[in-house]
Amino acid sequence: MTIPAFDATTVAEHYITAWNETDAARREALLAASWTDDATYVDPLMQGRGREQISALIGAVHARYPGFRFVRDGQADGHGEHLRFSWTLGPQAQPDLIKGTNYARLSGRRLQAVTGFLDRVPAGA
Repeated sequence: MTIPAFDATTVAEHYITAWNETDAARREALLAASWTDDATYVDPLMQGRGREQISALIGAVHARYPGFRFVRDGQADGHGEHLRFSWTLGPQAQPDLIKGTNYARLSGRRLQAVTGFLDRVPAGA
């Protein structure tokens, strides 16, 4: 099966946009547009299956870190159905505190499975 080419930067930016959305209804619309129905997310601290659970995870991050924003860090890379990109998280007007890297599998141009790694997490974060 040949997977159509995708723009890794665009997919990564759609991911970041969804993670930055604090309004649950708008976030769920963003997830519906860029994640498959059966999407999964897992990192060392949390995991979810399906867009509803993934939206709840994002909401929990906003509750724990109010006012923090995700920003893509560096280039996004993709080949076949695979995507890799890094990100930072921190208060809007201050240096980023947390850094991570995500690896994803796509179905078409939509995220199907995302595995996150935490590259830098300060003590107490």
